[in-house]
Amino acid sequence: MIDTLTARIDRPGPIAPRSALAKLIAALLIALPLVLTIDVVSASVALLLEIPLLLLAGLRAREFWTRTAVLWIAAPLGAVTIALYGATSGVVHFEWLVMRVSDGSLALAAATAVRVLAIGLPAVVLFITVDPTDLADDLAQRAKLPARFVVGALAGMRMLGLLVEDWRALALARRARGVADEGRVRRAFGMAFALFVLAIRRGSSLATAMEARGFGGRQPRSWARESVWGIRDTIFVTLAALIPAVAIAVAVLTGSWNFILGPVA
Repeated sequence: MIDTLTARIDRPGPIAPRSALAKLIAALLIALPLVLTIDVVSASVALLLEIPLLLLAGLRAREFWTRTAVLWIAAPLGAVTIALYGATSGVVHFEWLVMRVSDGSLALAAATAVRVLAIGLPAVVLFITVDPTDLADDLAQRAKLPARFVVGALAGMRMLGLLVEDWRALALARRARGVADEGRVRRAFGMAFALFVLAIRRGSSLATAMEARGFGGRQPRSWARESVWGIRDTIFVTLAALIPAVAIAVAVLTGSWNFILGPVA
């Protein structure tokens, strides 16, 4: 069985072949500036400009909605919470106990919902098309991160796919021994503890095996695949940087810019 986390990703979209490091930088460039403000204008403009990026990622419609379902649920739930308990200003439309809905809380709720989508959607979509091995190669060769850390993190990610199989095997084993018929909560805690112990043992064995093969050495190491950064990767990162730049510029020009740490100097 091929682990879906380590299988090389082959998608038709023009963004999919881009460097894994370029996708990581693009996601950070889009997210970090939008974190500095919480207004509906900048988030809406950014979300609108992200639509071509989402379409060019090469995801099928079913895959897109499945992978981003958490965001589509979290955004309205967060908006409802902010609308009920956010800072009160302007006209109060509803009030009961500690809940108070006002013009200010509604505006903040709308900005929060759109902001979650504007930050989360490109991050999720871009990382779906990232192969962990390619990302490790780029981080070690291009970003110059310590090879020991990068290879160890990659090895850990390879083990993530085994957790589902381990959980299924534990459930079948407990059922065969007759200890899985009742007490679902206690059974879940018992299986979680067993899985935790199994993960520690496998991690220790993996660390010993990698150390024996020289992965813990401090000397410069060679790489099986060379990290490649082309002109298209530079163009992609530049276009990604323009999204928050345009969004923030529109927010400032319209007077909607709301710096979360205080007023703009």
